Amino acid sequence: MAERTVTIGSKVGLHARPASLFVKAAGEAGIPVKVAKEGGTPVDATSILGIMTLGAKYQDSVTLTAEGDRAEEVLDSLADLLSTDLDEK
Repeated sequence: MAERTVTIGSKVGLHARPASLFVKAAGEAGIPVKVAKEGGTPVDATSILGIMTLGAKYQDSVTLTAEGDRAEEVLDSLADLLSTDLDEK
């Protein structure tokens, strides 16, 4: 299982637009990806409701996990996405 811990770069956290951009990218990855806030329960990265319920705010850390072919590559890409300010894209 591949794993990455990343700090949320969006000033508004993972809410509304940033969350939808992340969910879209996770869905296009083609492998199951989970996201968890420190100490929390992992949620499906393709679920907008799941992502919103994380309550991840600016500079919070989240952990991404994935299994399968290309897991390392997918997590690198998603971690890069989360570390940027998605509300400015």
